[in-house]
Amino acid sequence: MSLDTDNPGPVIIAGAGPTGLTLATELRRRDVDVLLLDRQPHRGVDGSRAAGLQPRTIELLDQRGVADRFLALGSPSNLPNFAGIKLDYAPLSTRFPALNILQSETEQILDELATELGAPVRWATSVTDVRQNAEGVEVTVDGPDGTETLSGSYLVACDGGRSTIRKLLGVGFPGTDATMVNLLGDVELEDPPEQPKQLERHEAGLISVLQIQPGWYRIVATQRERQADPRDPVTFEEMRAAVEKIAGTDFGMHTARWLSSFTDATRQAERYRVGRVVLAGDAAHIHLPVGGQGLNMGIQNAFNLGWKLAAVLRGEAPDTLLDTYHDERHAVDGDVLKLIRAQSLLVSENPKAADLSEVVTRLIGLDEVNRYLGNIQAGLDIRYPMPGNHPLLGRRVPDADIRTSNEDKRVFGLLWSAKPVLLDLSATASLTDAAAGWADRIDVVAAECRARTWEVPGVGTIPAPAAVLIRPDGHVAWVSDGDPDLTALHQALTTWCGPASTPL
Repeated sequence: MSLDTDNPGPVIIAGAGPTGLTLATELRRRDVDVLLLDRQPHRGVDGSRAAGLQPRTIELLDQRGVADRFLALGSPSNLPNFAGIKLDYAPLSTRFPALNILQSETEQILDELATELGAPVRWATSVTDVRQNAEGVEVTVDGPDGTETLSGSYLVACDGGRSTIRKLLGVGFPGTDATMVNLLGDVELEDPPEQPKQLERHEAGLISVLQIQPGWYRIVATQRERQADPRDPVTFEEMRAAVEKIAGTDFGMHTARWLSSFTDATRQAERYRVGRVVLAGDAAHIHLPVGGQGLNMGIQNAFNLGWKLAAVLRGEAPDTLLDTYHDERHAVDGDVLKLIRAQSLLVSENPKAADLSEVVTRLIGLDEVNRYLGNIQAGLDIRYPMPGNHPLLGRRVPDADIRTSNEDKRVFGLLWSAKPVLLDLSATASLTDAAAGWADRIDVVAAECRARTWEVPGVGTIPAPAAVLIRPDGHVAWVSDGDPDLTALHQALTTWCGPASTPL
């Protein structure tokens, strides 16, 4: 197998769910060719699935100028929680609430964006084999026209928790086995509860009843095990019987839109990258969908990976930049999985869990604990490892109000082009000349900051910096509080944007 280095072929993305679609849009914004594949015959066959976006995910979409599409279709959520215990996001330092929006609706918007940017989906196409060398990948697929071989530059596995590609690569998927089963139904109810039920504990299990759309409710019945074979599809009668056994009523359940089951099995791929094949989304991690993390983790994987893969394929950065995707996201995802496993203990049928839940409920009533857990669940506290000790390094840049020479803007608005931004707020030192070697790869913006201080989740209030280098995913890679350390700036630019194109 050989690859034309002048035309290395598209990035092949297996899986056109939220992770794959987000990655496709990120690559197309930087003019990288992509080929999206999905084993399903069409969109929507998997039901409504996840039902919300966390604030950080909306921030990332806002950094590309598309958050309004999601905000227009969804509604602010009052259901942020930690193992069913209500969290208050109001004190968090973000412009956005959690959003009630069905995964099917999120996918539809992302699909429209991908199509607009030139990344349509090939449906009913399954990956059956993968080969790679230093130059590219070859992917064998079964599709409507039979078996064929596709060539590309990289392959990204966004093909779900049972990922065929992960198995073909032999990547380990260690973790913890299931200890409970949850039956889920999106149904109509003749006699819904007066108030939402969030993991309400009963002798036979736990019950959740949440309205997800006018006239439609999501019911989740949590119990130790299924009476039916775990591999069997959930039937309406099984769902009704489980709900009635736990809650003492079926709430007048009828007309199911979607029925499914899930467990609390938690696993994480040992490696997110194997040469020219990369894992993202559920292919890289599975868990109990408590706290609304799964879809959001996948989208955040895509935002971390997309700009790096684009920079490598555009010849702007070395292939080693992709190693930072594993280094950063494997650690962050691992921390989230630990927190989810902790929540799974709180929602177990063990009677001791009720006592533990009571204690945690009182703790969450403390402002500091609510803010701590809220920032984690909302995705606002992520910090990637960066050299240096400044509290902003590695964290997401606050969306501060700024003014350029002729326009009021927000910091997130500077990232619409999906390029790194060197933001100079000093009003004294121009960084244009210092960054001239990267002028073809970054945007240099001089502006005035409206606020003297910035609120940084997980840190608190800090003085507004004099200058910051912001990666395309919104994380800070270099900071200056006064006279800029140009050696450190050049090192950061080289690390994240590749070598300078002109002598320094």
